[in-house]
This record gives sequence, structure tokens and C-alpha cells, in this order.
Amino acid sequence: MTETGMAHGQGRRTGEGRLPGDPTPRQVVERAIRVDHAGEYGAKRIYQGQLAVLRGTRWEGLIRHMQAQEQVHLDTFARMIPARRVRPTALLPVWHVAGFALGAATALLGHRGAMACTVAVEEAIDEHYQAQERELGEDEAPLRAHIAQFRAEELEHRDIGLENEAELAPAYRALSAVIKAGCKLAIKVSERV
Repeated sequence: MTETGMAHGQGRRTGEGRLPGDPTPRQVVERAIRVDHAGEYGAKRIYQGQLAVLRGTRWEGLIRHMQAQEQVHLDTFARMIPARRVRPTALLPVWHVAGFALGAATALLGHRGAMACTVAVEEAIDEHYQAQERELGEDEAPLRAHIAQFRAEELEHRDIGLENEAELAPAYRALSAVIKAGCKLAIKVSERV
């Protein structure tokens, strides 16, 4: 087995090599499904907030394209919640409001602000999905495959944002840093709550 193969969970089981106090394989899977469901729900709400502001502009089609992909991701994890008997996060009402507010607020800065939001969120999600791919073993190959596919689509969204002047948004670096920090905090909290 190559080092690359091992890095992506091939040839090993979820939780293999875990230390006392580390999450059990079941907890790893539950946390992955719970947080990914919450994240995709938040992403859907971000795009809804952006559309509330940018509807009727030339960017509406791009935003709708990304929102449609996020809906497929959300639907996939929403099916896993009952099928795998995973408790969804109790914070969905918070992400309902926060996601929409973030999308609308950044879109009020113009299309560049909306695209900067997309880039920041997708970069945080890329890191998160990469970590999940490494953590899940061969016994969770179907879940890992979904995550890999969705990660590729999230990177497409990041590229769309960069191609549409995200880096020219007002205070881009600061805005990006705040959004990424918020995403990382939301991920940590949603895994457990």
C-alpha cells in the first residue's frame, strides 16, 4: 500500500490506530454526517441570502448553479441522517439565520463580496473534507466517495468565486479571515451539539 493510498483511507478501517480517548469509529462517522449535513444546510442558506440581494443580476445564474449543487449535497446527507441513525445538530435554527445573514450581508457589498464569501467558505470546507477523507477508512468507502465528490464541487465553487473578482472585494483579506474562522468554529460546534 502506498503512502498516498493510506492517506486516503484505503486499506485501513475507520478508527484504526486510535488512542484511548479518541472518538470511536461510530462517533467519527456520526460527527462527519452531522457536521456535513449542517454545513451543506448553511451553504444552501448562504446562497439563498446572496440571491435575495443579487436576484436579477448577471451573477444570479452562477449563484443558482452553486446552490443547486449544495442542495444535492444537503439531500445526500439528509438521507444519511435517518439511515445511519445520526442525530442532526441542534444548531440548525442558528445556521438557518446565520447562513442567510452571511450571504445577504456579503452580497450587499456587491458581487465581489458574495464571491469573497464563497471563496472563504469553500476553502474552509476543503480543509474540513480533506481531514474527513483521511479519517474515514475503507469500511466507509461510500461515505468517503461522497465527500470526495462534494469536495471537488466545493473547489469548483471556490474557483468560480476567484474568477468573478472575489479578491477585489472590499477588505478581502480581513473578510476572508473572519468568514473562515467562523466556518471553522461552526464545524467544531456542529460536530458535537
